[in-house]
This record gives sequence, structure tokens and C-alpha cells, in this order.
Amino acid sequence: MAARYIKPNWFTRNIFNPPVAWLTRRGLSLWGSRVLSVKGRVSGEWREVPVNLLTVEGVRYLVAPRGTTQWVRNLRVAGSGRLRVGRRVEEFRVVELNDDEKPAILRAYLRRWRWEVGQFFDGVNAKAPDDVMAEASTRHPVFRIES
Repeated sequence: MAARYIKPNWFTRNIFNPPVAWLTRRGLSLWGSRVLSVKGRVSGEWREVPVNLLTVEGVRYLVAPRGTTQWVRNLRVAGSGRLRVGRRVEEFRVVELNDDEKPAILRAYLRRWRWEVGQFFDGVNAKAPDDVMAEASTRHPVFRIES
């Protein structure tokens, strides 16, 4: 099965993401927003994108609601990146979770951001049965952040 990727539309790329990234760079985190910087897997140049940082029981995660995005592909190759909010820049390493580790994290993510990202989960919400959440886990990469 081909990796799922829902490409951001014009509105997201040009209207939504730029102000979120701008505010986050200036220290105003919107519901946990961060600017993720990761080196491009081909160019080696730093790429930036706003992301939602999720914390569950003291452990931090990056979830890719759109599937196997460019930042996911780059992070898989690089294995590390930077998270920024304001002047605070944190370097980190990641461990990608297996599908069987994802359901609880996806539930927490959907509880917090369903209003923003629910459209990318094909009707799955935080109250979905375990088998439905397990199936959704195959479409959404999740990374545990390790400082």
C-alpha cells in the first residue's frame, strides 16, 4: 500500500501556516504550536513547518495528521531536528512509534486538536473503537521526542 499523504492546499500553505509560524517564532505558541526545523533529505537544507507538539504523561510527540508528509520523510532520514517557540530552540532526536504504540497517542491528539486536524482522520475521533483507531494508526506517523 502506498504511503498516505494529504498535500496542504493553497489556503493552508499561504493563509493559515505563515501566521501560525510567525506567531510561534515570536514566542506565542498557539495550543502547543512549534516551528519544526529538519534538514532536507536530498538538499541538506533546513526546512521549517509549524507543528502541534503533544505531551502525554510527560512524554512529547509529533503526530503527522496528513500522513507521510515531507517533514515526516525528512525526519525519518535525519533522525533529529529542532523545535522553536520564540527564542527558545531545542535540538532533539526522534524515535518513530510502531503502529501498535500509536492508538493512545492519536486519541490524545484528536482530543486536543480534532477541530483543526479531524478532517485528515476520515471521520475517526478520540472515541473511536480500538479496531478503528488501530487501523487509523497505519496512516499517521508518530514520533517520540528525545532531548
